[in-house]
Amino acid sequence: MKFMKIGTKPDTFYTEEATRTVISDIPSDLTIRINNVCFLLHKIPLVPKCGLLQRLCSDADDSDIVTIDLHDVPGGEDAFELCAKFCYGITINLGAHNFVPAFCAAKFLRMTESIEKGNFVLKLEAFFNSCILEGWKDSIVALQTTIKLPEWSENLGIIRRCIDSIVEKILTPTSKVSWSYTYTRPGYIKKQHQSVPKDWWTEDVSDLDIDLFRCIITAVRSTYIPPPQLIGEALHVYACRWLPDTTKSRPLHSSGSQTEESREKSRRILEAIVSMIPSDRGSVSIGFLLKLLSIANYLGASPVTKTELIRKAGLQFEEATLNDMLFPSQLPTDQHFYDIDLVAAVLESYLVLWRRQSPLPTENSHMVRSIRKIGKLIDSYLQVVARDVNMPISKLVSLAEALPDVAREDHDGLYKAINIYLKEHPDVSKADKKRMCRMLDCQKLSPEVRAHAVKNERLPLRTVVQVLFFDQESGSRSTTHKPESITRARQAPIEAEAKEECDKKVQHEGTKSSSRVTETSEREIQKRMEAKMVRGDSEKGKERKGETNSTAKMMEPKQVFQRRSSR
Repeated sequence: MKFMKIGTKPDTFYTEEATRTVISDIPSDLTIRINNVCFLLHKIPLVPKCGLLQRLCSDADDSDIVTIDLHDVPGGEDAFELCAKFCYGITINLGAHNFVPAFCAAKFLRMTESIEKGNFVLKLEAFFNSCILEGWKDSIVALQTTIKLPEWSENLGIIRRCIDSIVEKILTPTSKVSWSYTYTRPGYIKKQHQSVPKDWWTEDVSDLDIDLFRCIITAVRSTYIPPPQLIGEALHVYACRWLPDTTKSRPLHSSGSQTEESREKSRRILEAIVSMIPSDRGSVSIGFLLKLLSIANYLGASPVTKTELIRKAGLQFEEATLNDMLFPSQLPTDQHFYDIDLVAAVLESYLVLWRRQSPLPTENSHMVRSIRKIGKLIDSYLQVVARDVNMPISKLVSLAEALPDVAREDHDGLYKAINIYLKEHPDVSKADKKRMCRMLDCQKLSPEVRAHAVKNERLPLRTVVQVLFFDQESGSRSTTHKPESITRARQAPIEAEAKEECDKKVQHEGTKSSSRVTETSEREIQKRMEAKMVRGDSEKGKERKGETNSTAKMMEPKQVFQRRSSR
């Protein structure tokens, strides 16, 4: 940062309440009132350097005390004081932080060369051209200060010239970047990197107001075609700088006017960022899009903004990881922690696009691989949110059922999610248990999971029966080469008998009370079924043994005949 010192005299201004005075032996003959502050000054030396004061004091005698109201001076009393100190020759320090109000006030007071040589405006213009516009951070700081005087800054060309200077430096090849810049990415150490990163400028421009930041991004994109990822990184840095973080915990909602004003500012920033996201896929990460969507829910952003974020996130949902999806719910009415509705909305957007692109997917197509990747991701997400003790079962089932059948190559992940939910919610009704387990396809469970399910006391009896039947059927296929129809025919009596006994037990318990079968009865039925399965295997073993013996008996005469022939 560069500074300019003007004047040599010590500061003799002092303030007493709302009055600012210069220590002098000469009595004050010029009173300047600005807002609620009163300046007690002298015509000499102010009037000779200020064309406006010359005009306003033209009708007064030299001995008269003149009072002038300058309530509309740009920059207010502080900017006027800088101009007054320049007239007195008092030392002042100028930099990028106070250049804009000083320059606008000097222009307002007409402290130009036509009034007096070497006047304030000339010195300020020289400082602006040689120092501020030549510096990287000076240009940004000066541009940011224009938000307090937008009309004056625009009319005097300060905004345009600062933006041009900043954009010019952004477009400079990284090998020629020699000025100081801010870059605080985690793990990045400047001393260990010889080359300048391509996004070296993103953190410094994130200090700007959103409207000025938009001007910079627009100017960069209109001057040349930058990589979309570079623009996306600038948007990401700006969002992290100004938007609330909704990833850690649920923000506290407040009705205070100051909080609401802050939320309105954040909404404006969010909507501006979303509108600047490049249309190129991958310009920003899916994690960033989901984060913006969570912030939009918290801030109550417009439906247009939310819809656009959901659409963009759906296009890149395949790239998401589990951590990208773990956001707390932002609705104060939700008792559950995780924002499962956000994931459901993005999944729905993804499925709309998937069905449009792949009406009849083949087994090895990219779209099948894509949907199966999403299936594993959703099942992993369900396993996490199932631990939420306040998670409604309807939301869990709705998200699980949203996936098409082809999305799950196996149901192991879904089974784990159901088991976790039943473990964390021991009071769930049997009707809800059946509702959850109805989603399971026992044929898509691995042997290890089936073995666990058979012993799982949390599952409904009907689900355990289905697992046992399929496990028995799979075992039969692996130990015999007989047609499947024979296997099913042999299992039919066992299955019918087991089901009949189960139904009788249910009916018997129903006459006693309106409640369902107790867990003890279910376990008894399960044990009986397992015993029947064992007897079924035993009978099949005997049959196979009998077939072997009969074959041996048929072979025996032939062997005797062969021995006899050899003799």
